[in-house]
Amino acid sequence: MTTQTGRTQEEKEGSVPNFWLFNHISDCFQIFQRSKGNSRDGLYIIQPKEDPIVVSCNMQDGGWTVIQHITANSTVDFDRTWQDYKYGFGSVHDNHWLGNEYMHQLTSSSVQYILGVKLVNLNAEIKWGQYEPFLIEDEESQYRIRVGLYKGNATDALTLDTEAYLHDNQKFTTKDRDNDNYFQNCAKLEHNGIPGGGWWYDACAGANLNRRNVIYWQKDCNKQHMCKFAWMMIKPIDHSLSIPTKPCLCQKVEL
Repeated sequence: MTTQTGRTQEEKEGSVPNFWLFNHISDCFQIFQRSKGNSRDGLYIIQPKEDPIVVSCNMQDGGWTVIQHITANSTVDFDRTWQDYKYGFGSVHDNHWLGNEYMHQLTSSSVQYILGVKLVNLNAEIKWGQYEPFLIEDEESQYRIRVGLYKGNATDALTLDTEAYLHDNQKFTTKDRDNDNYFQNCAKLEHNGIPGGGWWYDACAGANLNRRNVIYWQKDCNKQHMCKFAWMMIKPIDHSLSIPTKPCLCQKVEL
C-alpha cells in the first residue's frame, strides 16, 4: 500500500528496482526535459507540493506521469475506502492508484495538464484518448474531475453521454462515500462478485477503469470486448504528444 509520502511497502523492502531522485521536480516531464530526452521508463521521486512521492514515469512516450494502471483480473484490490483512494494504493511499478490528493496537487498548479488514457485489448491493439485540460479539485470539492477537449482513436467516454452517463464534473465516489447520481452506491455494485471500485460516477458509468475484472470504456473495453491493460497518465499541455508513439510490446492473451 502507498504511504502518505508515496512509497510502497515493496519499495521500502527493496523488492522493486531503485528509483531515481531529482531535486525540485514536480512531474515526469521535467525529468524528461532535464535529461534531454534520455531518461528511461521507471520509478522517480517528484515533489508537486509539500510531500515527495514516488511515481512511475512513461519516458518512451515523452515524459508522462502515470496516475493509474490496472491489469484485468489484477491481484490489487481496487474496492477501497475514501482514505485509500486519497493517498493511493498498490505497487507504483505495477497496478496502482496514485492518490486523489496527489492528482489534485499535480493538476492544481500554475501549469495546465492533459490527461492521457491508454487501453490495450486482448489482441494487443492500442486505443488512446487525451483530454485537454485535466484537473482534479480538492477534497472539500470531493475530488471532482474536470476535463476539456478530447482527441484520440478511442471513444470519448468521459464527456460524451452516448450511454446516458457523463463523467466530467462528477465528484469521486468510494464504497464508504457516495457522491454519485444513482439511488445506490455505484462503487458497491458488483459484476460477477467484483464491486466497481472508486470512480467519478454519474449513474453509474460509461467508463470505469477501476473495476478489476472488466476494464470498462464504453464500446472499446467492456464485457464483449475485453481489455487487458489500462493506464491513466498526465503531462503539461504545452508539451503533450499522442501517447502511442511506439508499438505495444504485448502479446495476445487469454483472460
